[in-house]
Amino acid sequence: MTLTVHLPGEVAAALEAEAARRGQTPDQTAADLLAERLPPPGVRRRLAFAAVGASTSGRNAADADDMLAEGFGRDD
Repeated sequence: MTLTVHLPGEVAAALEAEAARRGQTPDQTAADLLAERLPPPGVRRRLAFAAVGASTSGRNAADADDMLAEGFGRDD
């Protein structure tokens, strides 16, 4: 598949730097980064807050907004 993407200058520079670090072309690096981030077709992403009320922590679903604000479920 061929895809044309217009990137802001700072994003294009970051992509080029990452490609150089990996010893790849920017196209291959972009494809790899997208593949790492996107789930395969047909695979549903698991929600980080699923079963939030099923613990013994004393918190329940009513606390979900507070827990998300505190960073619960973040990948970084």
